[in-house]
Amino acid sequence: MSEDLKRKLTDMQYYVTQENGTEPPFNNEFDNHYEDGIYVDIVSGEPLFSSKDKYDAGCGWPSFTKPIEDEEVTEHFDATHGMRRTEVRSRTADSHLGHVFPDGPGPAGLRYCINSAALRFIPADKLKEEGYEKYSHLFTD
Repeated sequence: MSEDLKRKLTDMQYYVTQENGTEPPFNNEFDNHYEDGIYVDIVSGEPLFSSKDKYDAGCGWPSFTKPIEDEEVTEHFDATHGMRRTEVRSRTADSHLGHVFPDGPGPAGLRYCINSAALRFIPADKLKEEGYEKYSHLFTD
């Protein structure tokens, strides 16, 4: 499967999702992206986050207050780089996504700091066409 993923993903997508890497801050696809839609796992296509829960945390990576489906985002203790953090991964593909911190807005006070390279964006007007119609209700008034 690793060779298939190497062919399917860009070098940065592979590095982030399969090798627990981190893309450069402020220089990634979705940091300043605010179009309505959902963000899915670049490997599995499983829905992860909604643009409705995205905000500018000023950290250089896309930040969200919560996942679309809690069960698709798993948490793991991470002591790398001399820090104590909570890593978040996708359940289905086990992709490294980023980290979650207890300094966000909203009722839960969480900031999911996610690598753009781990995500694919599905615009709200393409949800049905892409097979994500179930999430259309998030973008209707």
